[in-house]
Amino acid sequence: MELEGILAIGGKPGLYKLVAQSRGGVIVSSLIDDKKFPVTQASNVSALKDIAIYTYNEEVPLADVFQKIADKENLGQAISHKEKPEALRSYMLEILEDYDQERVYNSDLKKLFQWYNILQENGLVTKAEEKTEEPAEEVSSEEESK
Repeated sequence: MELEGILAIGGKPGLYKLVAQSRGGVIVSSLIDDKKFPVTQASNVSALKDIAIYTYNEEVPLADVFQKIADKENLGQAISHKEKPEALRSYMLEILEDYDQERVYNSDLKKLFQWYNILQENGLVTKAEEKTEEPAEEVSSEEESK
């Protein structure tokens, strides 16, 4: 799943797509209603590709978490972000069983599921690209004996 150019803006609901750079910041387009507006450098803007979820061992990139949800839901909608916190946590355990339950807050889970559903509604949730590995060249026994 590619999250390049998808932004979250502090204090504003939803997700935004980077449209262009301007002198004082960036111009974004809402993924909810497609309205475009400028965002100044003073705003708290986070690129989704740079966000990760805490686990007990490491931080898992948001794209990987979204891919796990997509695989579980067969590219469909996830649980609503309006569900009770217990339901969100239970669902998250099915997706990422070792997520750090003390450092990942209920508000984080609400955002996570809301963002996934926005991406899914906009057709940005796709199947994982299969990584093709080049087969290693085999050395014949004749070449080994040289």
